[in-house]
Amino acid sequence: MKKIIVSGFAAGALLLIFSVLGLYATIWFLPGIATQYFDPAFNSESGRVIFYYIHPFIISMALSWFWNRFKGSLTGSFITRGIEFGVIYTLVATLPMMVLIYSAMNVSLEIIATWFVLALIQGTVAGLVFEKMNP
Repeated sequence: MKKIIVSGFAAGALLLIFSVLGLYATIWFLPGIATQYFDPAFNSESGRVIFYYIHPFIISMALSWFWNRFKGSLTGSFITRGIEFGVIYTLVATLPMMVLIYSAMNVSLEIIATWFVLALIQGTVAGLVFEKMNP
């Protein structure tokens, strides 16, 4: 249990850094996409912004538990297992949710694509952290 929690917090801290860097990278390199976040579909004025900073820890704890349960099913090298874990998470959890969000909310396909790429990076980085800390 200790390995799940410690590796989950470590992955969460790293994912938070990647999330903030991704936010700034979107603003700098994809300003057209960044301006779409001013749409009324996004509530940017509330006190719920804290969830942006908590999300990496929530997802990393869930992924840490998932890793602990299924790490024996993943084969290959350190990098291969981390990437495979990220791809599995992205295809099983993220892809269906992105389709649902795209069909129900007023968001562009470009925003959905950036979220999909972020989830793939999150899953892969978390998988690499878990592989290192909880092989």
